[in-house]
Amino acid sequence: MIHPTAIIASGAKLHPSVTVGPYSVIGEHVSIGAGTTVAAHVVLEGRTEIGSFNQIFQFASIGAVPQDLKFKGEESTLKIGDRNRIREFTTIHLGTEDGGGVTTIGNDCLLMAYSHVAHDCIVGNHVILANAATLAGHVQVDDYAILGGLSAVHQFTRVGCHVMASGGSMIAQDVAPFSIVQGDRAKTVGLNTTGLKRRGYNDDALATIKRLYKLVFRSNLKLEEAITTIETEFDLNASVVATYLNFLKSSERGLAR
Repeated sequence: MIHPTAIIASGAKLHPSVTVGPYSVIGEHVSIGAGTTVAAHVVLEGRTEIGSFNQIFQFASIGAVPQDLKFKGEESTLKIGDRNRIREFTTIHLGTEDGGGVTTIGNDCLLMAYSHVAHDCIVGNHVILANAATLAGHVQVDDYAILGGLSAVHQFTRVGCHVMASGGSMIAQDVAPFSIVQGDRAKTVGLNTTGLKRRGYNDDALATIKRLYKLVFRSNLKLEEAITTIETEFDLNASVVATYLNFLKSSERGLAR
């Protein structure tokens, strides 16, 4: 299961079912769960924890030190969940002390070729980063978000759940859940209705999401006024309302409106 040309440090922890291809290098503090496959010429280093049944394709570089001038070699980690597909030339970096020390990727994500996840990012579940999509440091991407090819997300920005970012989007402000954004600098242009239907959202939920969207993005209300209106006129027990409201109230960079 391990090619004889692979170099694996004595302290690395690999489940017996892990496959490692030719000329891959696995560092001292790396752990890999059951069923994960590591192709040829992959470098896994740092304090990196990789879960089960991941596919890591050739030439990926995972667990390298951050591209952050403030990083002084402090102990930090990278945690990757289960069933992710990490394609060719993807780069994922360790966290930093300033960002909590951990970079995190959830489960069932697809990171296409040349995508980049920088230090201290938090990537949720079922996220897709298309070819050459780039996350700067301290970015949060919530579940089921899709970032198109050659898109980029500014430091400390959050991308909400079920967001679709068009190819080439330059995202410098927070993107509200369920939205479609595009452009440089990216603006919200609509709702990801097709994606939501594919994921089982019913007509009532979609109608509520459309009301929320129109209130925030198509009215003349300031964001604070929109939040107050949501709190008084919507059912706060509805999951889509709670998700939307919590996102708006926690936004620090302002919305890409």
